[in-house]
Amino acid sequence: MDATKLLKDDHDKVKKMLEELESTTERGVKTREQLFTKVKQELTVHEAIEEEIFYPALREHPKTKEIALEAYEEHHVVDMVMAEIEGVAFDDERWSAKFMVMKENLEHHIEEEEGEMFKQAKQVFEKEELEELGDQMLARKEQLLQQQTAA
Repeated sequence: MDATKLLKDDHDKVKKMLEELESTTERGVKTREQLFTKVKQELTVHEAIEEEIFYPALREHPKTKEIALEAYEEHHVVDMVMAEIEGVAFDDERWSAKFMVMKENLEHHIEEEEGEMFKQAKQVFEKEELEELGDQMLARKEQLLQQQTAA
């Protein structure tokens, strides 16, 4: 599986969940909680495969090093906002505001990855290399998902 295709599929899934979550209200505490938990699980696995496999490969190339370093920082910002959200009650009006900040940061990050990063990745890696990275990422993703289910 091509690494960029795997990541794009993840992005599409997360964007759909974010839209669902955005449409919830303070009254939908249970729905909010369930959706937020799913988003967090997806992002945790997605970040892991990017940070353990994809970004390190990008950092090895001078042309893609800078964009990979920026992506690590964008993950960090989203993680910080997500941690703050967890400290706010689902029916608190601040929850929606914090969630929107997280969503906007994620959308920006996804846009950059799918645009500039993927374009650069396709320039520095051969098709076979992208498929090998994708296979490694898929195997790691399945391992992480099994760990989440077992926990």
